[in-house]
Amino acid sequence: MQRMDGHHFDPAEQLRSVGLRVTAPRVAVLGTVAEHPHSDADHIAAQVRDTLGSVSTQAVYDVLKACVGAGLLRRIEPAGSAARYETRIGDNHHHLVCRRCGSVVDIDCVVGAAPCLTPSDDHGFVVDEAEVTFWGLCPNCR
Repeated sequence: MQRMDGHHFDPAEQLRSVGLRVTAPRVAVLGTVAEHPHSDADHIAAQVRDTLGSVSTQAVYDVLKACVGAGLLRRIEPAGSAARYETRIGDNHHHLVCRRCGSVVDIDCVVGAAPCLTPSDDHGFVVDEAEVTFWGLCPNCR
């Protein structure tokens, strides 16, 4: 299976690599997210139902939660939007969101290595990630 960015993605292999059981719903959810990054749970559930037939929305949420917890998926929550999921993890990239249609695209790290940005005062925290969301209008909505 190819992700949208062209990289090979094997859901069963990914599940095994983090010690999760390989089940049809897990494979279908991971495959859907790889093919449709930045999808919300409702869209993922609809795609999984097209693949598997009957699967509960709760089962999809459970798979998403397990995969986020295991580090296989990243959950992003643009303001005013449902949570969205992606397989691009570990590189501290950012997102650009269209204010009108809600489309989301990846933006590589703004500058330098993670966490990309340095807060003016870290209040004693050890910062390991910066989450930046850029907002604007996509070419279709302009």
